[in-house]
Amino acid sequence: MDLGLAGKRVVVTGASRGIGLAVVRGFAAEGATVVAGARRLTPELEKLDGVTAVEVDLADPAGPARLVAAAGERIDVLVNNVGIAPPRPQGFLEITDEMWATTWNLNVMSAVRATRAALPIMLAGGGGSIVNTGSVNARLADPLVIDYSAAKAALTNFAKSLSKEFGPRGIRVNTIAPGPVATDLWLGKGGVAATVGAAQGIDPADVEAGAKAAMVTGRFTRPEEVADLVLLLAGDRFPNMTGAELTIDGGMTSML
Repeated sequence: MDLGLAGKRVVVTGASRGIGLAVVRGFAAEGATVVAGARRLTPELEKLDGVTAVEVDLADPAGPARLVAAAGERIDVLVNNVGIAPPRPQGFLEITDEMWATTWNLNVMSAVRATRAALPIMLAGGGGSIVNTGSVNARLADPLVIDYSAAKAALTNFAKSLSKEFGPRGIRVNTIAPGPVATDLWLGKGGVAATVGAAQGIDPADVEAGAKAAMVTGRFTRPEEVADLVLLLAGDRFPNMTGAELTIDGGMTSML
């Protein structure tokens, strides 16, 4: 299937590993030119052909605009992927204003700022596509990630509002909502499994097994599967799809 991405100019945030890295690889394989931003660049990102890796702190209010500026005078696709999901096993009463602000800033405001910088360029070029990496937690509220859940709900709502304002001007805005994905966010050092395991005095492998058991497929989603959905929404195959939220969670969530 030709997604119509060859020759497109793409900006991806949070691109050094996990879902972001898989997204960059996917676009590069389709023949797109990618400007990929991350706080710390990785060898896996820097070695990709057709990719300009930009070291930038996307939590800095000026960071997203610096990344967008690196793309030059044309942007066809913006992927707002950067985010954090800090587990809060200590409970709501121990989550400080600073913790809330950190989660909100990277999950919501980085997307707001990158979009604000990229939209005028897209509009001048006659259109474009914005894809946000959301989460099932936007609808599946979870006290373990209460600030993350609230932030992803806001991001999803933000995308829907944008789609209504800018759809008539050729800009499509959509959201991917993954469940647990096999990345460091869940399975790495300091990830959800390790943090919950330490708080509850159990093996992180048991936390991982419990998450798998919650999905009817019995496994985590692979980053490449999320990336494929991002590419599908970013491409030209579905020009009338905007304001949509596509869930990929192994059947974990019920209808809401």
